[in-house]
Amino acid sequence: MTNLTLISHSLCPYVQRAAIALTEKGVPFTRRDIDLSNKPEWFLEVSPMGKTPVLLVEGVAVFESAVIVEYLEDTQPNPLHPADALARARHRGWIEVASAFLNDIASFYAADSAERLAAAAVRMRTKAEKLSDVLGDGPYFDGARFSLVDAAFGPVFRYFDLFDDIGNFGVFNGLDKVQTWRRAVAARPSVRDAVAPDYTAQLAGFVARRGAYLSELQEKAARG
Repeated sequence: MTNLTLISHSLCPYVQRAAIALTEKGVPFTRRDIDLSNKPEWFLEVSPMGKTPVLLVEGVAVFESAVIVEYLEDTQPNPLHPADALARARHRGWIEVASAFLNDIASFYAADSAERLAAAAVRMRTKAEKLSDVLGDGPYFDGARFSLVDAAFGPVFRYFDLFDDIGNFGVFNGLDKVQTWRRAVAARPSVRDAVAPDYTAQLAGFVARRGAYLSELQEKAARG
């Protein structure tokens, strides 16, 4: 059996994507967390860009989450991509939308004003509306079948477990299909177990330390 080690950071959404794919495929792996603020030399030797995740395959480094999940598709059982080439290409496109959504989320929690926070929320809302337009009867993106699109959006949706406690930013309001999909993905064991039990507390601490506009709203919400 191939020896796989996933080098990770506890808050990295792209690590979650890789961990979900590994779990869904039933592939045994070891997870090794590192501190990105104090990167060990061995990590810099296997991660050319100094980022997580990195998958060590018998000691050989595979880096970047998109590359990791495609490698797993090529080498491991239980495919998470559709068999049809056109459907597969379509799924890859929506995975890129998930990555763009994560960029908007980073802009959202880093925004230094109400205006910039609102602008990031509008960008996320636009993407959510496009998702609503393409979703079917669910519960997952591709119907009853869990796919890599679901694995990509699991970390996206997880951020809103915290954001919703801070305020209603209108990202998913009235988008019933997206909300149903969000709940189904969150309930998936692979998605739930892709983070530590204290993930939400870690994320809350991260947002608070940013000192951005969302941090102010978070503090106000905590005070009631």
